[in-house]
Amino acid sequence: MNPLSRLDEKDRRLLLWFLGIGLALAALTGFLLPGANSNENPLPSTYLAGQHGARAAYETLLRAGYPIERWEQPLGELATKAGPETVVIFAQPFTREGEDLKAVRTILERGGRVLSTGFWGGFILPGEAATSPKEFNFAACKLEPEGLDSLAGSGEAWMVPQATWTAANPVHRVEYGCVGQPAVVEYGWGKGHVVWWASSTPLENGSLARAHNLDLLLNSLGPREGHRFYWDESLHGVVRSEWSYAAGPSLTLLWIGLCALGLLVVFSFSRRWGPVRDLAPPPRAAPTEYLQALGSLYCNAGAGSTAVAVAWERFRRQALRICGLCGQKMSAAELAALIRRRLPGADVGLEADMAAAEEAAWGECVTPREALKLVQMMNKHYEGLLTAVIPGRGAPNRQEIESNKQERAS
Repeated sequence: MNPLSRLDEKDRRLLLWFLGIGLALAALTGFLLPGANSNENPLPSTYLAGQHGARAAYETLLRAGYPIERWEQPLGELATKAGPETVVIFAQPFTREGEDLKAVRTILERGGRVLSTGFWGGFILPGEAATSPKEFNFAACKLEPEGLDSLAGSGEAWMVPQATWTAANPVHRVEYGCVGQPAVVEYGWGKGHVVWWASSTPLENGSLARAHNLDLLLNSLGPREGHRFYWDESLHGVVRSEWSYAAGPSLTLLWIGLCALGLLVVFSFSRRWGPVRDLAPPPRAAPTEYLQALGSLYCNAGAGSTAVAVAWERFRRQALRICGLCGQKMSAAELAALIRRRLPGADVGLEADMAAAEEAAWGECVTPREALKLVQMMNKHYEGLLTAVIPGRGAPNRQEIESNKQERAS
C-alpha cells in the first residue's frame, strides 16, 4: 500500500513540495560549491586528488610498506615524541608562529629528518636561507645534479621552482640546481638532517610519475627500515579533529534537511493536535462565592481594619451628602454633632459607633468578629439616616443616594 495515500491531500501536496525543494537545493549546492579536488587548488595535501594534490605520493608510500601517517595535531606534540627514527614531510607549509619554528628545531635536535618544500618550507628550517627566485619561471625545469651525495644521483627530475636558496654556508650542500639557482639542498643541523626543495612539484599527483621524481622523493626521505614517517597537514591552515571529517557540504545539507523536516512536521501535524471545537467558557462565580472569596482574602491577610475603613468612609461621604456638605473633612465627633443637629431623630448610639469605627479604621488589631460588627453598625446607621431624612430641607432623594452606594473610598 502506498504510504502517501494515508495522508490528507493537502499534507501530501506539502510533503511533495518539500521533497522537491530539498532535491533542488542539493543539486544547486553540488553545482555551486567549489570542488576541493579540482586542479585549481595549489595545496599539496594528501587529501586532494587534483593535479597539485599529494594523495598519490602518500598512497604510494603506504603501498610500498612505509610506516607513514598524517599528522594533523599541533606540531609541538610531535616534537615531544620525536627521535632519530622520526621523518617529517612539510609540503608547502605556511606558518609564522614561533611555536612551530621551535617544534621543527626540536625535531632536528633530537635526530629527526625533515623534508620541507617551497619558500615557507625554507622559512621554518634553521638558517632561514630560502629567498624568492631572482627570475620567475612558471614552466617545469629539468633539474641539473650538482652535488656529490647519493641524493644527487636520484636521476632526472623536474620541478617548477617557487623559491631559491642562499648557499652562503658551506654546510649547505646544493644537490640539484635549476638555471643556476639551488633547487634541492641538504645539510645537517644538530643531530638531525634537513632536505629542502624549491617547490613540491616532484611529489604532486600530476608530476610524481614524471622521470625520476619518485626516486627523488624516496631518496630525500632516507631509508625505510627503522624509521617512522609523518606527513604534516597541521601547517596547511586547519588542525583536524574527529568532527572535522563531517564538515563540508554533507553537514550543510544535513542541517538543511533537518530544518525542512522540522517545518514539514509542524505544518503537517500541528493543526491536528488543536481542539476540534471551541472550549466552553468557564462559569462565572455566583455573588455569594465572590463574597466568600473576598471575606477569606481579608481574613487570611488580617486586614479587618481595611474593611472597616471602607465602610466608615462610605458612611461618612453619604452622611455629608445628606447634610449638604459634600467634600468636607470632619472627624467622627464633628460629623456626629452635625448629624444630630440636622437629624435629631438619629439613633442614640450613633456617636459611640462612629467613634469606634473611626478608631478601628486606623488600627491594626481588629479581629474579624469586631470588624464585621462595626461594618454592620455603619450599614444600619446609614439606613437609619435615609429613613430619618426630613423632606423639604435640601436633602437628596433616596434614589440619588442609592446610586452612590458603590462609590469607593478615596
